[in-house]
Amino acid sequence: MLNEMSHIPESLLSAKAEELLDILGAPTLFHLSGIDPKPLFICTLLHGNETTGFYAIQRLLQKYQDETLPRSVSIFIANVSAAKEKKRHLDIQDDYNRIWPGTHHNDSAEQDMMRTITRIMSKKKPFASIDIHNNTGKNPHYGCINILNPHGLVLASKFSDIAVYFTDPKGVQSSAFSDFCPSVVLECGQADDRSGEDHALAYLNEILQMESLSSHNSDNLMLYHTIARVTIPKAISIGEKDRDISLNPKLEEKNFHQIQAGTRFALINSSKEKSVIVNSESHEDITDEYIEVRDDELLFKKSTTLAMYTTQEQAIRQDCVCYLMEELHLG
Repeated sequence: MLNEMSHIPESLLSAKAEELLDILGAPTLFHLSGIDPKPLFICTLLHGNETTGFYAIQRLLQKYQDETLPRSVSIFIANVSAAKEKKRHLDIQDDYNRIWPGTHHNDSAEQDMMRTITRIMSKKKPFASIDIHNNTGKNPHYGCINILNPHGLVLASKFSDIAVYFTDPKGVQSSAFSDFCPSVVLECGQADDRSGEDHALAYLNEILQMESLSSHNSDNLMLYHTIARVTIPKAISIGEKDRDISLNPKLEEKNFHQIQAGTRFALINSSKEKSVIVNSESHEDITDEYIEVRDDELLFKKSTTLAMYTTQEQAIRQDCVCYLMEELHLG
């Protein structure tokens, strides 16, 4: 199921993301030699419709087509089948960023592939791991980390002055690699926004040139911690007036802003008991702590900060409506 290659096919340098299945045939792990042998691991297309990472990597490879890389790189181009269909993942697939070591998902061929990649890369002792993603809703560019260590914080701070620390969901690539190298997730805004691609490329170039993470600090970083994940049960229909729940579209402009108590989360048109579920990182139902029903409205009971809020049904069904966060102060 996994290809492993030590060269880049020339056709990949000009390909569209949806053409990668035809070029590669399967998820592919590339190992490319550079001046510093300790590799930088770069991961893209764990979600097939999040293409910014691929195009940033493509431009990086074009730049070094006739030059030696300053550092060896290992590049994992992941869900090429979903990329062909412009989907997060195919209906018959697990989410490729929920099946890495530490996952709660049942065994599968894809999960075995992620274990293999983790084993291969742990032996190579990477300089760092970078996983590149997009958001569905409107968000600033930010980094995500799973362990609060100095090198991981520096890695995040080089991308943005905003970072999110999370420990759930389980089975994500960055968490698996955090066991043996500094790891970060880059959230590069929406996939059709070229600024995310430019930002990711500039970041990759900077990290490739770095000799050490120890000589840098992360004092500029505003750090958040995810405290809850908001989902909608499958039995609840999403949409406008004739649906069970109609989400507040204005909140898409409020990601990474504090939402005050009393703000409308959604309108409801249903007698069904639970229209939304708010789960803590330990999977405890804390809906009543954050959401109250008043007539036909769902309102926030307390102030909180949103991330990744979206009203797009497919994204909600495959992931969530949003995350709730609080600012985290270290030291």
